Amino acid sequence: MAEKMELNEIEVWDGNYAASQALRQAQVDVVAAYPITPSTPIVESYGAYVANGYVDGEFVMVESEHAAMSGCVGAAAAGGRVATATSSQGFMLMIEVLYQASGMRLPIVLTVVNRAVASPLNVRGDHGDMYAGRDSGWVQIDAFNAQEAYDLTLCAFKIGEDMDVRLPVMVHQDGFVTSHTAQNVKPLQDDVAYNFIGKYQPYEEMLDFTKAVTYGAQTEEDWHYEHKAKQHKALMDSRDVIDRVFAEYKELTGREYNRVEKYFMDDAEVAIVALGSAVETARYAAEELRKEGIKAGVVAPRCFRPFAFDGIREALENVKAVSTLDRSCPMGAMGTLFNEVSAALYTTEKRPLVSNYIYGLGGRDFSVAEAKRIFKEQKAHADAGHLTTPIQQFSGLRGPKLGFFETKRGN
Repeated sequence: MAEKMELNEIEVWDGNYAASQALRQAQVDVVAAYPITPSTPIVESYGAYVANGYVDGEFVMVESEHAAMSGCVGAAAAGGRVATATSSQGFMLMIEVLYQASGMRLPIVLTVVNRAVASPLNVRGDHGDMYAGRDSGWVQIDAFNAQEAYDLTLCAFKIGEDMDVRLPVMVHQDGFVTSHTAQNVKPLQDDVAYNFIGKYQPYEEMLDFTKAVTYGAQTEEDWHYEHKAKQHKALMDSRDVIDRVFAEYKELTGREYNRVEKYFMDDAEVAIVALGSAVETARYAAEELRKEGIKAGVVAPRCFRPFAFDGIREALENVKAVSTLDRSCPMGAMGTLFNEVSAALYTTEKRPLVSNYIYGLGGRDFSVAEAKRIFKEQKAHADAGHLTTPIQQFSGLRGPKLGFFETKRGN
């Protein structure tokens, strides 16, 4: 172990610094990185930890995000604990290698500070990059605030490195709203955090010269199908490991995480499903509306992949109307979260009315007032027994109101 950095019981950290502290406490061996706003402080801080002797690792500066993930793949295949961070265009440049990392079953941890994808160029937060990674074979976990960015990054190492998983893990947080907002965070002491994750256990590492292994092999129609099916099974089977790691973290810290987070859902008649920092806004709005007699609730998929179809179905099957909030422009289709939630609800006997709201693109603020408006619109749907507005709307948009996929009789 490297020199300890003593921490107070409560620190004031933003989401970036919280994630970087988790990398330090995990004693990451290699961070290969190329800076991009708003994730730069994560890898920048790790470089400072290396320079100051707080971690016995290597900080490798490369020429692009594609090279950053390529470096991570090489270091992980060699048998190291590996991590990096990125956002937006950098994430897009990494995508080719994301598939390589998961296909090789390398437990790399990637902190994604979600940011809009150009064009036009925008450095503020939305979820276009998160959704772009949905089929890449990585576990995807979403943090709603700085405390969660810290906690879930620690959990990510333990999940990905589990011998029953051995898959890479992304931890998402909203650009600027979470990454640059200072909040109270209760970190663990260094030894406690490291012992929770455990010493890295290499598996079929390339530098073990007593056992020859191959990474990046080519398979055609004879074995490619079986390889991808096995990879999919590993991702689906990770659900039990995620649940177990979350339970262990709760026992250690008292902080509880679930693959599907539910707020005020015991008797909810209308609900919002959201990701990221909007979850806390929607929770506050729901709490306020309950004082007005509207039984509002919030559901948040903590794990975007593997998607908890069973948990989403259970959480929403008894509500009358559901609105899914997508912080990404779907470009000619329904929103990604809408499609996932609708697929889960289609298998229920009671099919709630489901509508889609596109919101917050390029960092546009999502207010409590707007969340209340959406809840009240869901209440109108529930009372009418059918959707009273288009299935898809752009929430908080200046100019003429945009609505698509008109309907008069449900979905």
